[in-house]
Amino acid sequence: MNDRAGRRRARRLAIGTAVVLALAGMNGPWLYRFGTAKYHQYQINRPEYKAENGKWEIVEFPKEYRQNTIHAALLRTGKVLLVAGSGNNQDNFDAKKFDTRIWDPVKGTVKKVPTPSDLFCTGHTQLANGNLLIAGGTKRYEKLKGDVTKAGGLMIVHNENPDKPITLPAGTKFTGKEGGKTFVSKDPVVVERAKKVFDKQTGKFLRNDPGLGRIYVEAQKSGRKYETGTQDNYRIQGLTGTDARNTYGIAQKLALDKKDFQGIRDAFEFDPVAEKYIKVDPMKEARWYPTLTTLSDGKILSVSGLDDIGQLVPGKNEVFDPKTKKWTYTSKVRQFPTYPALFLMQNGKIFYSGSNAGYGPDNVGREPGVWDVASNKFTKVPGLSDPKEMETSGTVLLPPAQDEKYMVIGGGGVGESAQSSNRTRIVDMKADSPRFVDGPTLEKGTRYPQASILPDDSVLVSGGSEDYRGRGDSNILQARLYHPDTNTFESVADPLVGRNYHSGSLLLPDGRVMFFGSDSLYEDAANTKPGVFEQRIEIYTPPYLYRDSRPSLSGGPQTIARGASGTFTSPQASVIKKVRLIRPSASTHVTDVDQRSVELKFTVSGDKVKVTVPGNKNLVQSGWYMLFVDDDQGTPSKAQWVRVP
Repeated sequence: MNDRAGRRRARRLAIGTAVVLALAGMNGPWLYRFGTAKYHQYQINRPEYKAENGKWEIVEFPKEYRQNTIHAALLRTGKVLLVAGSGNNQDNFDAKKFDTRIWDPVKGTVKKVPTPSDLFCTGHTQLANGNLLIAGGTKRYEKLKGDVTKAGGLMIVHNENPDKPITLPAGTKFTGKEGGKTFVSKDPVVVERAKKVFDKQTGKFLRNDPGLGRIYVEAQKSGRKYETGTQDNYRIQGLTGTDARNTYGIAQKLALDKKDFQGIRDAFEFDPVAEKYIKVDPMKEARWYPTLTTLSDGKILSVSGLDDIGQLVPGKNEVFDPKTKKWTYTSKVRQFPTYPALFLMQNGKIFYSGSNAGYGPDNVGREPGVWDVASNKFTKVPGLSDPKEMETSGTVLLPPAQDEKYMVIGGGGVGESAQSSNRTRIVDMKADSPRFVDGPTLEKGTRYPQASILPDDSVLVSGGSEDYRGRGDSNILQARLYHPDTNTFESVADPLVGRNYHSGSLLLPDGRVMFFGSDSLYEDAANTKPGVFEQRIEIYTPPYLYRDSRPSLSGGPQTIARGASGTFTSPQASVIKKVRLIRPSASTHVTDVDQRSVELKFTVSGDKVKVTVPGNKNLVQSGWYMLFVDDDQGTPSKAQWVRVP
């Protein structure tokens, strides 16, 4: 425990004791009337309490602006982009009602933004130009086994013609040669031409390897009698001549089984100044639940997700070039579960913590390690505790980012498991042989924890639930500040709103933290009443904002190159002890790979503060950042926005 935390705990005990003694001296009826709820409000609003624990406040938008927020990103304008898409609501999806809001936390205003596609369960990341790249989303909602009325599944279309591809429109009919049952495609499909294969030594033609296309098909009518039990070859109706001979379908069992969500290829940049979506080229693969992360060359890597037929993308990752606005496949294949936590390291490689948020086999792509994307070499990092409980865990690059230490927080078993972990695991990626070691434990096993880096180098860890999607009324109304310098947790004020699945948090430019979302399965401990999506936002004001004063920062350049310096003005320059450059968050599904806090070297002369940005492009990726200065009490200024080109 550090001295600061120790003094704060001692003061909290003293404050609590004084309140209890004061109440004990009052008469019984008054104490009864005051009640536990009023007493709690009285206590948490006392200045002394807020100075030690901080304060939570609920923000509730006017009814016409409320939505089921799934994604949130801080824009370089200081406003917050709140994206719902269809908001995990089938009725919205069917009506093509897709929602986005822009919230100004300073003015308190909310604005509706036209949303071009269902960006529910999309991926996103900050771009160098200050736009937000958004890619993927929902093509179809899942159907549980009891809700599936028409047999269906995956049809693999083969094209044995080496001279040309073939396009089959939506509504194409496939009739089984053995079973005689007919299925109809839901979308068009392009089947590439066959590839001619020759003997490498003699040059003799050997065979044609057929081009393949995948398409989702359904029976024409509802009922179990239209299911198939085994694999069958399918004749494609409407084809004639050589097309009919060269093109056919093969499908395994087509049944009334559960049908997973399906993804889309759509991609957009969101312009924070124009406050609108700008369409860019679609991805090569449809993706639902993908992760987007920045590479060493400034391009954006898109990984994992469920594809356009509801299957996990089989390791076919791709890269977006912000200059050309186009996507290309990576040269090698590597598979991860959906929403994997992937971070750019200072050596240009990608660290995968093992954290993820959902779909994928339990024995493929789940071990943490370092990934060299160019060579596809993957080096595993050992020592992870509770390795089978990494789904819905959170990962944060601990401040300052130069230390290259990561913390993995909580997590649960694969799928709808009730298992949850109370572990935190820390790995020093600068060590000669990196290995996870356990950090301080959480009080409860925690799925869906939210973690936000603060400008004083602490990390706010809050919320989550003990069970899958808050089952059994298991939301955790607790918050902790983690101190990397002492490797300890410190209890602070409890949040007012439970947060589990489809929730997140992000740091605001004034040093507060906003929380959004939560999508409980049930409302009650008995799991009998369906849950209601949490539409309220909650703001946490940390203790450092309840001190007597905070430093100010003004002037200075809006752009500072890597390795260069900029000079700002602060009347409190003489007491400034720390300068941090914090990348704005883009958060969803316990995944926020954007946020990082970079330590800046600085010098002081009079009321001038000269700061220097590190030269490593992998440590300081191009883009917009919040520049904070902290005084000798650990109190941060409001942020100045700075662009690193």
